[in-house]
Amino acid sequence: MPNLLTPAKKADLAYKSIRRAIIEQALGPGTKLPEDQLGLQFGVSRTLIRSVLSRLSSEALVDIGNKRTATVAQPSLDEARAVFEMRRALEAEAVRMVMARWQPAMGAALEGHVRQEEQAARDGKAPVAVRLAGEFHTRLAQMTGNPLMERYLSEVVTRCSLILAVYGRPHSSDCACSEHHGLIDAFRQQDTERAIQLMAEHIHGIEKRALLPELFHDGQELSSVLSRYTEELSTPETTVALQPVLKTVRKAAPKRRASGA
Repeated sequence: MPNLLTPAKKADLAYKSIRRAIIEQALGPGTKLPEDQLGLQFGVSRTLIRSVLSRLSSEALVDIGNKRTATVAQPSLDEARAVFEMRRALEAEAVRMVMARWQPAMGAALEGHVRQEEQAARDGKAPVAVRLAGEFHTRLAQMTGNPLMERYLSEVVTRCSLILAVYGRPHSSDCACSEHHGLIDAFRQQDTERAIQLMAEHIHGIEKRALLPELFHDGQELSSVLSRYTEELSTPETTVALQPVLKTVRKAAPKRRASGA
């Protein structure tokens, strides 16, 4: 059977895998992202990997600048304050826009999403629960029917994931789920004032809470981290096409000495 996985599709998979690994903090702030290693990981040229990193840089998830090697972004405290200031404004307007277009099906879709958050928490998949909590807000942005709102709010939400990775403290995902349920109830009651107030309190809580302790360690191979996300995001076609590449990556990965207790 011919390999139908084009370089463009491989590059898109690379983008999605790296992006999710960053959002779930499997790749922590400051982690180096060498073009040659990523090219080998996904079976694409350095030119395509450079394009992927540029795309992630435009979302403020990757820092390129004048560095020889791209790294996962490390937002400053001033940047963090500016991002949350903008997020408060965008989220309040998103609430008004969704309220004006509200349909019962929207409530059902949001409830289904929160159930996924709760299931991830019950399964002990804290990074997944954190990602889903952020995606609740991007779902709301999609419901505004405004492509620019969806774009800008999604970017701000992903930046918050990095900010909390750098400056945050541990917290329970139960808080996010209960607050999301409260927002859905306010939408169903068509209570705009209450929904805006709940959203403001929710975003304030996110600033005060944290996500997770850093999960990526120097002793953990970049390829092993990204392989998990590649396999999760792959279609059967992608998996078959990448098997030779993944075998090469595993053979090329340097062996590390076991550290003492």
